[in-house]
Amino acid sequence: MTTRKTPEEARGVAGVLLAAGGGRRLGGRPKALLPHRGRPLVEHAVRVLREGGCARVHVVLGARSEEVRERAVLPGCVLVDNPDWEQGMGTSLRAGLNSLAGTGARAALVSLVDQPGIGARAVARVLGAYTGEESLVSAAYEGVRGHPVLFGSAHWAGIAQAATGDRGARAYLREHEPAITLVECGDVARPFDIDTEADLAHLE
Repeated sequence: MTTRKTPEEARGVAGVLLAAGGGRRLGGRPKALLPHRGRPLVEHAVRVLREGGCARVHVVLGARSEEVRERAVLPGCVLVDNPDWEQGMGTSLRAGLNSLAGTGARAALVSLVDQPGIGARAVARVLGAYTGEESLVSAAYEGVRGHPVLFGSAHWAGIAQAATGDRGARAYLREHEPAITLVECGDVARPFDIDTEADLAHLE
């Protein structure tokens, strides 16, 4: 069982939101700007990270990044541009981890902008399993690994090297399976993605 970290304990963990996708299967609508509860989806995703315990949030932007900056209200966030976003999510993960260099962060809690069914309670559970720079923690849904995922800084170089295309950290996590702490979140979150027109029904 995990316990909620105090603000001081969680201070070493930065939230990293991957929000660069161009929504190719959504007619080229950037996922960060999809409307959810009357505002761009990226605002909701940032709020989830903050309410889950991440005081510091880095947002990786790509598709129509200038428009996202103009339309989304993201006070206090570090906005990271990924010019290579079209090459896949791996480039955004690398950009997000690289942006933490020199910040004093000891871990990154990574979430995806297109999973609005994953809320603050799942973030808090994953954050609650953080112990230090060697931590590797993943939310699980009926035992299957999903998001969000927490990477201690000892793993960042290896993850960045392995992150190619749309695979993100998948290969690295597979190689380090025994070290991963799985935190069941299926009772508090739904890990669907907003990928197609039909998926838009999940937005409010």
